[in-house]
Amino acid sequence: MSPVQRERRGLVGLLAAVGTSILGTRMSFLALPWFVLATTGSPTAVGLVTAAETTPYVLAQALGGPFVDRCGAWRISIGTDAAAAVLLGAIPLLHLFAALPLGVLAVLVAAVGTLRGSGDSAREVIVPGLADRAQLPMERAAGLYDSVNRGAALVGAPLAGALIGLTSAVNVLAVDAATFVVSAVAVLAFVPRAAEPRPAPAPEPSSSTPSYLGSLREGFAHLRGDRLLLGIAAMVLVTNLLDQAGGAVLMPVWARDVAHSPLALGLIGGVFSAGAVLGNLAMTWVGPRVPRRLTYGISFLVGGGPRFLALALASTVSPVLVVVLVAGLCCGGINPVLGAVEYERVPRHLQARVLGALGALTWAGIPIGGLAGGALTDAFGIRTALAVTGAVYLVTTLAPFTFPAWRGMDREDGRPQEVAAATGAAPPAR
Repeated sequence: MSPVQRERRGLVGLLAAVGTSILGTRMSFLALPWFVLATTGSPTAVGLVTAAETTPYVLAQALGGPFVDRCGAWRISIGTDAAAAVLLGAIPLLHLFAALPLGVLAVLVAAVGTLRGSGDSAREVIVPGLADRAQLPMERAAGLYDSVNRGAALVGAPLAGALIGLTSAVNVLAVDAATFVVSAVAVLAFVPRAAEPRPAPAPEPSSSTPSYLGSLREGFAHLRGDRLLLGIAAMVLVTNLLDQAGGAVLMPVWARDVAHSPLALGLIGGVFSAGAVLGNLAMTWVGPRVPRRLTYGISFLVGGGPRFLALALASTVSPVLVVVLVAGLCCGGINPVLGAVEYERVPRHLQARVLGALGALTWAGIPIGGLAGGALTDAFGIRTALAVTGAVYLVTTLAPFTFPAWRGMDREDGRPQEVAAATGAAPPAR
């Protein structure tokens, strides 16, 4: 086995950990709202519980960067997965003994959300180190990382729908707890700790070590000074809010009230994920050769709003599946481009803080999304809520074609990365 092949085992190990964890998370993403709907019958209660999980997730991403730096991304990844397995596993156990009121459920999912936020940040910043060791272009590494996410969602969504129909939503949450254990073991066994980001350069002898808040401010200051990253954060904040409203409330309610089956919910999620996997694999291969801004903009424009408008108009599952398949193909091209741009624009030693801050901003609307989706559905009905969500989505995804700062997404010399490297041109600044 060559040295490069040995180094690629670490990347494979991380991808296995991420895929397993996302598989369970995607299953619980469908199971949790269905469980709340089954026990309360209230879309507003669904929004409250999902907000209880996603708000701590956002805070952990925003405030946890220095914590990841100081404790180490490798150690944080393993520890948070292990703790999340225990807390999530408590939900089916408490439900079995009729000791799971809505407030206790909210507290448990809030704790799991906190752990997921830190764990996701930790695994994300290990990717560049593993890509360097495996000698992969950053678009390829980011694309593989996203492919695993998409593939896990492809399996997780229909599997969750089937298991909910055959058993119960609470059993699916137990499966999610087990996937956290597998993820922790995979990182422990296969991912080299040396791949995590190196600490920031040591301060001068006359200076003191930056405080936790000082380290946090440094990350936000870098983000604040980059107009493109701020533009990405603003756009994805809105689209994530809308996606959360759709995934956590609007689609489950549509499946219950229009399709009358949890299997429809799993089928829609599975078809979307299948398209996203295929689109992602294509982008992982051609990513270093295509214009980034145009690819990103078109992918978001086609992959976003039309999904919700199709649900607003349809009364059966079949036409929705056609639209979500095309949307998935387009959405698969987003994250490989986005990941490469973010990794290239942020110095390695700042990535836990800057990408954590960026992630927090993009996720900041998610807690509101669940609440807004529930309130909008209760007030105006499911079809109006879907139509409004789709219209806002379409307007938001025009941003890359409208604002000049987005031109910074394309490579400075306008040439594909692989060609630039071959001719000796300088790589994009990190």
